Amino acid sequence: TDDRENNKNFRLPDRIMISGIIAVIMRSARREAPQHRGSFRVEILQLSKNERMKKICLLAFAITLLSGFSIPARKAKVLIIGDSISIGYYPFVKKELSDIAVVSHNKGNGEFTAYGLEHIRAWIGDGKWDLIQFNWGLWDIAYRAKGSMKLDEKTGVLTTSPEDYGRNLEALVEILKSTHAKLVFVTTTYVPSGEPGRSEKNVKKYNRIALKVMKENGVMVNDISGASGKIHDQYGNGEDNVHYTEKGYEELSSLVSGFLRKALQ
Repeated sequence: TDDRENNKNFRLPDRIMISGIIAVIMRSARREAPQHRGSFRVEILQLSKNERMKKICLLAFAITLLSGFSIPARKAKVLIIGDSISIGYYPFVKKELSDIAVVSHNKGNGEFTAYGLEHIRAWIGDGKWDLIQFNWGLWDIAYRAKGSMKLDEKTGVLTTSPEDYGRNLEALVEILKSTHAKLVFVTTTYVPSGEPGRSEKNVKKYNRIALKVMKENGVMVNDISGASGKIHDQYGNGEDNVHYTEKGYEELSSLVSGFLRKALQ
């Protein structure tokens, strides 16, 4: 139910609960005033002054609640797992979903899939999440100079092979499914042509692998890859950088928060 509707009217369970309170008050009044069976008004009058006031106040409170006020619905608990791209749009998503969810991000950077497997259980913890959104990809497709973090597609070493990427995602999804939370995979974002250690060709290749894994496991997919390229054209940090300006992250966040809002309904 939309939270705005909850502010106008009670949900059915709330109405049933308050109606039950009223019924209990009436039954209680009848037990305490057995001498004159009749209308509820007559039975209330047979009580002592203190008991009568107590019952009337409780009844008035229940009727007032039933007539308009609402008990705030519990907000969903959402965990976002990802790299610096998700770290960039996370504050905007957190704000945009604040009316329906408490949104958290894993500690630090999710990096590549093998790193994720080492830390996933700590990130999940015992949070009892309603929804977990996750992504790995940009780190996996990166070529880095051996023993260095320097990006170099020409002479560097690929972080994660396509085969290992698929296997690692399978293992990560299996762990995430054990939480019984709704799961959403977000596709890897755009890589500009001048980026020294990654390529858009591999973004598409690894996204295809991820989509296959998610389909086989019944995981929802928010495919933002194509749209992220258009956003990067306007609000990217240059043709040699996969990151975005603050405005770019805000634009990405709208793609993410809109999907999550629907997923939480």
